[in-house]
Amino acid sequence: MSVQGYVFDYGGTLDTRGMHWGKVIWHAFEKFGVPVSEEQFRQAYIYAERTLGRNPIIRPTFTFRKLLDVKLRLQLEYLCMKGYLTTDKTGLEKTLLDLLAYLYANVQETVGHSRKVLSELHEHFPLVLVSNFYGNIEVVLQEFGMGHLFEKVIESAVVGIRKPDSRIFQLGVEAMGISSEHVAVVGDSISKDIVPARSIGCQTIWYKGEGWTDTPEDESVPHRIIHDLDDLINPES
Repeated sequence: MSVQGYVFDYGGTLDTRGMHWGKVIWHAFEKFGVPVSEEQFRQAYIYAERTLGRNPIIRPTFTFRKLLDVKLRLQLEYLCMKGYLTTDKTGLEKTLLDLLAYLYANVQETVGHSRKVLSELHEHFPLVLVSNFYGNIEVVLQEFGMGHLFEKVIESAVVGIRKPDSRIFQLGVEAMGISSEHVAVVGDSISKDIVPARSIGCQTIWYKGEGWTDTPEDESVPHRIIHDLDDLINPES
């Protein structure tokens, strides 16, 4: 089936090469020798995500760097509150700044690669972004020089629908005015991207990276598996 347009996820797809953000941050903790276990970190990660989900902490004007700063602060404060991490305020701030600088530099490099691939696709296909985000995705896209590449941005905090609800992908398909069987959805999550997109008749492309858990995914669910966005413009992949 020919592809006439693409729908992309953002978090985990365009900014981490398919790796779950929890793993991205955990590996940074490992790099800087933050003395907590992975299980303790996982608790902190979940705490921060739930806190941001319940409270309007992230403002529409926040850049990705500011968003990352907020997430890391919540995680480190949780680890200190639970007694998993013992340090003074100066030490905590240094850890935060080290993690933030390292992670943000990595994101800039990764998004730079994604932007190059998307720019090439943009010359031939309409592109739409569908993302579970905090209401500031437009600012983030401008921050990374990608805002002009998408015909439409469908953000959960704005439309009031979150993945894995397939209706959010339906909005993306409708924005292009193309029948779903000619739309390819690219995402890093089988459950949140691939399954709902496939349920409405889209072609599905799983960007396979390191997941949040070690549980094997059912690789028969996506129509195609890629390991780099370059694979989208390489017909031999």
